[in-house]
Amino acid sequence: MRTSGLLRTKAINADHGACDIALKRVLGPVDLTLLGIGAIIGAGIFVLTGVAAATQAIFVLTGVAAATQAGPAIILSYLVAGTACAFSALAYAELAAAIGGCGSAYGYSYAGLGEIIAWIIGWDLILEYGVATSAVAIGWSGYMSNALAAAGLALPDALQKGPWEGGLINLPAALIVLTLALLLSVGVRESVRVNGVMVFIKLSAIAVFIAVAVFHVELANWSPFMPFGWEGVMGGAALIFFAYIGFDAVSTAAEEARNPQRDLPIGILVSLAVCTLIYILVAGLLTGVVAYPSLNVGSPVADVMLRLGYPWAAGVIAAGAIAGLTTVMLVLYYGLTRVFLAMSRDGLLPPAFARLNPRTATPVRVILAAGVAMASIAGFTPIGTVAELVNIGTLAAFFLVCLGVVFLRCTHPDLPRPFRTPFSPLIPLLGAACCLYLAAQLPAMTWLRFGSWLALGLVIYFAYSRRHSTLATASA
Repeated sequence: MRTSGLLRTKAINADHGACDIALKRVLGPVDLTLLGIGAIIGAGIFVLTGVAAATQAIFVLTGVAAATQAGPAIILSYLVAGTACAFSALAYAELAAAIGGCGSAYGYSYAGLGEIIAWIIGWDLILEYGVATSAVAIGWSGYMSNALAAAGLALPDALQKGPWEGGLINLPAALIVLTLALLLSVGVRESVRVNGVMVFIKLSAIAVFIAVAVFHVELANWSPFMPFGWEGVMGGAALIFFAYIGFDAVSTAAEEARNPQRDLPIGILVSLAVCTLIYILVAGLLTGVVAYPSLNVGSPVADVMLRLGYPWAAGVIAAGAIAGLTTVMLVLYYGLTRVFLAMSRDGLLPPAFARLNPRTATPVRVILAAGVAMASIAGFTPIGTVAELVNIGTLAAFFLVCLGVVFLRCTHPDLPRPFRTPFSPLIPLLGAACCLYLAAQLPAMTWLRFGSWLALGLVIYFAYSRRHSTLATASA
């Protein structure tokens, strides 16, 4: 173990330092798979499918603003994005089974690439999970506000919009984040049960859509299939990459899985495969039922049901959308707290956040602090293009995980690997290349904002984290 300089690494499967209470190992392969599905299927299927298919669509509901042209070839866009994620998922599965820990890509980088790289990726994951949770909360607020209005309980505009939008606070967005904070504080078992119920609701809603839409497909709507060529397909893939964010959060459950070496790869790979198939099927039906330019709406799946004359199906899908967005927030929020916990254990963040509640065995301090911060962002900030940082942050994490597999195969060839990425180093290198390519499709302003976030992180690292890390303390 290197203990000096910026590239010092910590021992694989090292003790957890300041954490005197263990997380509870209560999750099985089904729980982990449902966590993955809960994180992936949300805005991506209920909103992004239509926006990425439509012409020059601007997607605002979850905070991702991007212009794209895919048409019916949105099916290929999902396939491209899913393939890129599959390469990264295989890399995640290997490192999760071999290294484990609740820090996900942060922990893998600390063991294989060095402390400064680990800090960057940990800081990056905090951005990814935190901004994504806040952004989806704003989308959830829109659905819930519409549902309340339909029930005759409409909120005043001042309580549906933040100060920058002419209101006081986006109250539903802030309240859902705080509600999830209480749920996560109670315990991981209870949180997983709620997630399972919500996943069942949204999968049932998708099944209703498929059962209705399959009988209304008109082949003429798929012609031309690629109206904007491969440029449109790849632009669509870069946008809908947001739809796949979340499967990596399964790896943060390593210390709460009963058999992490076996169950984590199952949860990561099975959830990604199931969601990719669902995405492709729904995208194909949407563009087959109606002309793709008409899909540029905030709720394309429900809108198509209304056009076909099935208002009851639209209602079911609206309920599924609310459930879907809830599970996305829950799992991303969960992942954020576990990464924060891991970084606090290692001394890179204040060790006070590494303490677990003795009754619930959950990091309550982290959960509440993160909840207040994200509720404030969701309630008072127009998330806008800031959520594009979620895409670039995720791509950066995936890129380093893919390289981590290659690096650890060289530096730790004898490390037990219950799951091995096939055709290594080809698959990890393809994953890294896909991530770079998709990141290059994002606007220059997104890269500028991402660079600013990393610069802030480096200031914190050199001012505090480098001197207070457990490795620095041990070497001193």
